[in-house]
Amino acid sequence: MLSLAFPWALLLALVPLIIRLRKRSAQAVEAPVFPVGHWLSDLPGVSRSGSHAPLWQQLALLLIWLLLVVALARPQHVGEQVQLPVSGRDLLLAVDISPSMDEQDMVIQGRSINRLQAVKRVLDDFIQRREGDRLGLLLFGTEPYIQAPLTFDLATVRTLLHEAGIGMAGRATAIGDALGLAVKRLRDRPQEQRVVILLTDGANTAGEIAPDKAAEIAKAAGVRIYTIGIGAETMVQRGLLGSRRVNPSRDLDEGLLTRIAQQTGGEYFRARSLPELELIYESINQLEPIELEGKHYRPVTELYVWPAGIAVLIWLLLQGARVASNRLETRNNARGGNHG
Repeated sequence: MLSLAFPWALLLALVPLIIRLRKRSAQAVEAPVFPVGHWLSDLPGVSRSGSHAPLWQQLALLLIWLLLVVALARPQHVGEQVQLPVSGRDLLLAVDISPSMDEQDMVIQGRSINRLQAVKRVLDDFIQRREGDRLGLLLFGTEPYIQAPLTFDLATVRTLLHEAGIGMAGRATAIGDALGLAVKRLRDRPQEQRVVILLTDGANTAGEIAPDKAAEIAKAAGVRIYTIGIGAETMVQRGLLGSRRVNPSRDLDEGLLTRIAQQTGGEYFRARSLPELELIYESINQLEPIELEGKHYRPVTELYVWPAGIAVLIWLLLQGARVASNRLETRNNARGGNHG
């Protein structure tokens, strides 16, 4: 539907009539006087004293004034009401960036990549699909820190994830401190919305808070924690004495990650390869979100540019008519002088 943002502005349409009536009380005025100021004072038909002008010019000036008044009233087209669904989850991604994440035991298209590269690849798609959730990014090593606070700006979260480098947070792994910081960031959010996805390839080797204690705090705060242990179970190492099979994930504390998930109502996942990691995030992505009542809005299209543009066009045409009239008058005067 059409509406006016400032309908009271239409009262300005009466200004020319009021001025005309006031002038008429003193003397008869053929042409209406418009409060257009100096910028229109030299146009044909524009006068502060009410000089005669052709009727078409008077009507054109009146039309310009009315169009400007309508533009000032800001006509708008208001569309149908639209509801925006809002997901009820605040999801904090906690990613281990300790030096062990540089282990190249992940394979993509026959090429070995390190664990952090695999995580970035899978999380990039996961983040894009979380439209409607508020996501945050926590990186941890010896110390945890918030790389991206909870935000709807998923593009920024993805960018900051790709900028994360191995060893930026130290050389150890402080799982307990990371969970403690995550809970601190989420505790003020509605209880049903608090979710942490923690990914690591090792055991807790640093920090002031024990991971089991952090899990207790998370449970008390109503934070669900999903844990992911990443790293292959077998890997061929080549040395001077030949090749041998090793377990690159021997330091992974699966028991701890399982306890954390079970205690907080989450789930533990094991990612031994890139396809497994993709399936894990797909599983988490399928968790039923808690829908809150969406916000409503009506799309508004501003239309004031149309009356304003038409007014400018008419003004330009009047300017052109004035120039043409002046040239014609100059020619006639020149011819009259020659005959004289």
